[in-house]
Amino acid sequence: MKKIKFSKDEGSDFYKELNERIKNYFESNRIGKTGNRKMIFKIAMYFTLVVLFYFFMLTSSNTVTFFVFYIGLGISVLLNAFNVSHDAAHGVAVKSKFWNKFLFQLSFNLQGNNAYVWGKNHNESHHLYTNIEGSDIDVLNNPLVRMTMDQDLRWYHKFQYLYVPFLYLFYSLNWFLFREFLMIFNRSSRTIKISIPTGEIIKLIFFKIVYIIYMVVVPCILLPFGWEYIITAFLLNHFLVGIIFTAVLGVSHLSDYVVHPEPDSNGELNMSWPKLQMCTSVDYNVDSTFLNWVLGGFNAHALHHLLPNICHIHYIKLLPIFRDVAKKYNIEYMEMSYVQALKSHFRFLKKMGTQVEFKPVNYEI
Repeated sequence: MKKIKFSKDEGSDFYKELNERIKNYFESNRIGKTGNRKMIFKIAMYFTLVVLFYFFMLTSSNTVTFFVFYIGLGISVLLNAFNVSHDAAHGVAVKSKFWNKFLFQLSFNLQGNNAYVWGKNHNESHHLYTNIEGSDIDVLNNPLVRMTMDQDLRWYHKFQYLYVPFLYLFYSLNWFLFREFLMIFNRSSRTIKISIPTGEIIKLIFFKIVYIIYMVVVPCILLPFGWEYIITAFLLNHFLVGIIFTAVLGVSHLSDYVVHPEPDSNGELNMSWPKLQMCTSVDYNVDSTFLNWVLGGFNAHALHHLLPNICHIHYIKLLPIFRDVAKKYNIEYMEMSYVQALKSHFRFLKKMGTQVEFKPVNYEI
């Protein structure tokens, strides 16, 4: 991974005052930055939904209810990841360091994915070097989808805005079947290579086997349906999870409003880290209590990137402070409706498929 040096600019002063005012908010209200009782309820609710849907799925009497409960299980697991796993990975779901680690490991590993790999990638690559080719692991070096100007423009990229939704269907399945295995052997097409400890490799393989057992083998044994129904439900579940996951996260960093900055030959970037986060993130419907509850604050991505040490349960109350400080230092905070963010996402895909040099459009919403 390429290490980047950041510069000092107005974003530095913005970030300093933002942290001071956020600190004053929590101190004056005598509350902690981690999850509160509402968060505890959310954790219990989402884990309960997973257990209930799994039980109902295994006791289904017909194929219709089986598919409904199987898909419900998959969505519950995804919502658990949005609301519990993510905050726990940042150590803010609850106060206890032990319980944060336990919740993160449990929820991720039981999805058949490896918590260690995701945590390293997310915290030490994506959060630090957002949208920087060669440093942010979420900027793909994918021959099918061109996402930065550093990537070669191929003739078929002009159609990527049309075929990308189909590829999104396979996002979750690719993650489970190929992505982490390829990382073990450093054969991944992703731009970042990481070293996975032997113990984590064993856990990675073990939990993928466990996942297949309770999602495929056990239903095949206990239910009176043919195995083809189980496999179909398994695939449909991953297709739906892939679409929802990319629909929620893709619009935040892959937009024709955001930048993909390039450091100079010395590895220096002509902006501060806080300004980078504001220039590379689009937020949508951030005042929505419903979306904060369902998406775990993923719709307030800029705020989260700058304040990862705060539980998403507090985001809506912090927004007035966030907007006020950004305005004071003339830092652009890009927020819009989801429909506008989605349109911007597809405009970005279309432009990146036809333009060698891509320039973000001015944010004027």
